[in-house]
Amino acid sequence: MSPLHLPFYSTFILSALGLAFHRTHLILALLCLESMMLSMYIALSTWPVENLTSTPMLMPVLMLAFSACEAGTGLAMMVASARTHGSDLLHNLNLLQC
Repeated sequence: MSPLHLPFYSTFILSALGLAFHRTHLILALLCLESMMLSMYIALSTWPVENLTSTPMLMPVLMLAFSACEAGTGLAMMVASARTHGSDLLHNLNLLQC
């Protein structure tokens, strides 16, 4: 592993650990997902530079588009759950009670 990869891997791992252990608010889960997507986007954007290819790749742009769609959907779900349940706490969201 090169020293260039270490920040991307550590950012992704820390975001996954944050998603696994800090599951109190929905906004915290969405923030951890966004930081995971951001680290993957930066890693995919620097990949052509590392491999010395001159052609830009389409994958980072698609990743950024899916990340924007995921953020919009997540915020819409958070607003809808805050309106129906009164807060964004994840322990209030129980699928068995619906």
